Amino acid sequence: MTTPAATTPEDRLVSRNPAAPADVVVELTPPGETAVRAAVARARIAQPDWHIGGPAVRAAALTGVAEAIESAADELAALAVREVGKPLSEARAEVNRTVAIWRYYAQLSYDPVGAVHEPAAGAGLLLTRRRPYGVAGLVTPWNFPLAIPGWKAAPALAAGNTVVLKPAPEATACALRLAELAAKSLPDGVLTVVPGGAAEGGALVSAADVVSFTGSSAVGAAVVGTAAAHGVPVQAETGGQNAALVLPDADIGAAAGHIAAAVAGYAGQKCTATGRVIAVGSALEPLREALTGALRALRVGDPADPATVCGPLISERARDRVRDAVRGLPTVTGAAPPGGDGWFTTPLLAHDVPPGHELLTEEVFGPVAALLPAADLTEAVRIANSVRYGLVTSVHTADLGAALHGLDRLDTGMIRINAPTTGVDFHLPFGGTKASGHGPREQGRAALEFYTSSRTYTLHP
Repeated sequence: MTTPAATTPEDRLVSRNPAAPADVVVELTPPGETAVRAAVARARIAQPDWHIGGPAVRAAALTGVAEAIESAADELAALAVREVGKPLSEARAEVNRTVAIWRYYAQLSYDPVGAVHEPAAGAGLLLTRRRPYGVAGLVTPWNFPLAIPGWKAAPALAAGNTVVLKPAPEATACALRLAELAAKSLPDGVLTVVPGGAAEGGALVSAADVVSFTGSSAVGAAVVGTAAAHGVPVQAETGGQNAALVLPDADIGAAAGHIAAAVAGYAGQKCTATGRVIAVGSALEPLREALTGALRALRVGDPADPATVCGPLISERARDRVRDAVRGLPTVTGAAPPGGDGWFTTPLLAHDVPPGHELLTEEVFGPVAALLPAADLTEAVRIANSVRYGLVTSVHTADLGAALHGLDRLDTGMIRINAPTTGVDFHLPFGGTKASGHGPREQGRAALEFYTSSRTYTLHP
């Protein structure tokens, strides 16, 4: 049974500027499940020609998308600032990264798609060959409104799939503008953006041939269940509760700078943000002092100001959740937020947090972290591993042995030594363990493998 397109005012999709909520960036009526299924049907019709056209055609088209995004770089950065409150410096970096992603996968269109093997006996050939699934259904979040659609769509297209993308409602304008730019190089039906909410997302997951999702763990579990019920390959990236481990021999000042940026950059609205800071032994007090200073030095305010590091939360509800999470806890506060109606909050470092508290177990998705002591590295690793998530951990130390200890014993998908938990290289696999992810990794060549199925051919003379 399908749901008709929404028509009542309360069903309108409204995307607002989180720094100035009265500023409506886009308002529209979600198209409904029937429109999603129609978009998938058009994509399925377009897919064979897109694939058969060959890697040269696909590479040229993806390069054209990169060039179109690059030509609109200032416009896209400004749109990300306005629609999702991303600080201007980060928005510009995201546009540059998005361009690089599309160029990278344009060249990977030429990657080998199989191998030739000798038969066990007799004459003939054994071949393995990877083929596209058909229509890739992509459900993307609002926090990286340009890069995440790129790192999902570009490899899917490079492998010969067509794409239907359902962006988060809060990033609707960014996604629609990306689609307009991509349409200059891609044939009709090859990349379609369908705005909407849960109904549209559910319809896409049910109709696509391969699914990639980034978002909350609760929604991710539902996506995985729906895709599995339809026998559809699925990957889901579902956040983290990331730790930074600081040893006494670390450069405390440098570590504090990395951690402060990972806690409060973009108001902590990254799945790779630091939520727990674990100080080992005598590092506790020096780190507390240095991290307090580093948080207070970060600019909080208008995301359009190039100096701003911590802008608004995406919504009033998100801001209130941060405030609720630290209520009653002793905290160290960063710079004060600006006045006005924007959804701002100050960066916060909580200490003396009781076991089992939300700050120690869940992804709060705001500029707040808990400072925890550990007697030694073994205890620090135990604390880091104690949560249900397993996305990324950073270890700050001058001791190579301690760094290798962390690499061997931490159970996160990514481990960064003397670097913030935030920041990833798009040409390497991205993803986590436990509740942080399901299915194969994203990005790099791993993405091409996810969007294709392996076939084995036996050829006898």
